[in-house]
Amino acid sequence: MTKSSDTFQISIIHKTYKFYLSLNKIVNAIPKKERYTIGMKSENLTIEIIEKLFEANSEIAIKKLRILCLIDVKLKVLQILIRGIFDLKTISDKKYLLLSKNLLEIGRMLGGWIKSLKK
Repeated sequence: MTKSSDTFQISIIHKTYKFYLSLNKIVNAIPKKERYTIGMKSENLTIEIIEKLFEANSEIAIKKLRILCLIDVKLKVLQILIRGIFDLKTISDKKYLLLSKNLLEIGRMLGGWIKSLKK
């Protein structure tokens, strides 16, 4: 693995961690019903994604690709949950756009990592 590859992988982990911090602040401010259902599920799923990113970072290429594909599915589920939080009118347009923008960037980074492994 090259130094630039290591930096890229650390970058996606860092970006996902920063997303978690933003999500946590937002979830703590929403009504209790949503906070302890869809909010908690969103936070837990984000933590699972971070765990899987670390796991993928330490695996060989073939196992890494399988883990990254699993992360991709989890990321798509997380996007739906964030959309649900917005559709329930528990967060503002601005907060939704912030979370969505960060998830899109994480998704692009993940897609790039997957693409680099498929070569």
